[in-house]
Amino acid sequence: MFGNITDVPGVKVGHRENKEGITGCTVLVVEKGAVCGVDVRGSAPGTRETDALDPINEIDRVHAICLAGGSAFGLDAATGVMQFLEEQGIGVDAGVAKIPIVPSAVLFDLFIGDPHARPTALMGYEAAQAAQVGSFPNGNVGAGYGATVGKLAGPEFAMKGGLGSASYAGKDGLVAGSIVAVNAVGDVKDPTTRKILAGARDTHSGQWVDCCAYLEQHAQSEALAGTNTTIGVVAMNAKLTKAEAKKIAQLTQNALARTIYPVHTMLDGDTIFVLGTGDQSYALDYLGQLATKVMEEAILAGIKAAERLADVESYTSIQKTST
Repeated sequence: MFGNITDVPGVKVGHRENKEGITGCTVLVVEKGAVCGVDVRGSAPGTRETDALDPINEIDRVHAICLAGGSAFGLDAATGVMQFLEEQGIGVDAGVAKIPIVPSAVLFDLFIGDPHARPTALMGYEAAQAAQVGSFPNGNVGAGYGATVGKLAGPEFAMKGGLGSASYAGKDGLVAGSIVAVNAVGDVKDPTTRKILAGARDTHSGQWVDCCAYLEQHAQSEALAGTNTTIGVVAMNAKLTKAEAKKIAQLTQNALARTIYPVHTMLDGDTIFVLGTGDQSYALDYLGQLATKVMEEAILAGIKAAERLADVESYTSIQKTST
């Protein structure tokens, strides 16, 4: 196993970055289609095609998911993904054309790079074209390239976020995988020790600000609306209905609650997609437990692999200076 979401049969992943602009996108391709559900828990989301995933609506399979930086501008990357899939003959057969279904979610990463550099349709196309099964790095990659965390006291206290992925082999052939771009307004903590791994930090003193304590003390945030968001995907080779996929997406949000403080705020747009690629049924609570577990691991992997970028410290950089 590769230890990432491509361990789930039927899932391929590709990334593209604009390293000068400090932004990027990550594309998950499911060529044969997958049942998909979504849960949007944050109050400042940037999404595309999520209404189609409502269990009461007709479309029941998607062909890719695009995660991107660039705030709402980054939704344009999904257009390139659609173009690539159409060229491959992948999509819903509408008689006169095959229409790829590509839900998308974006995060705000305009603070540390060029605010006029955003993921483009070309970047989405290239990420989809590059999608494959295999190893890829965590940290400053794809949709997590320009991600930051710990902005509640103001962006000057932020540390580097990043992209993380993980997988887990369960019972009876089940494989669950996750991928997430961590760009939260809050701090990211170790769920076991509750120690901050990355978050609001005073670079002069080297002390943690602690976003929850700051919010309690000042009764307000210094972050701007819509400038955060953690977005991710869980995939599993299980047989799911759209309603089941949506419920698992809701349960998966517990992983964010266990690692990000505060979470699901008015300043975040936290969005989780769930894909079912298999034909074997499992107990829903079992699937929800594994989805939560593997998402939690992906969040930690993304934070622990992130590297210092544009003078923004990271988990790895402060570990180096403290040893």
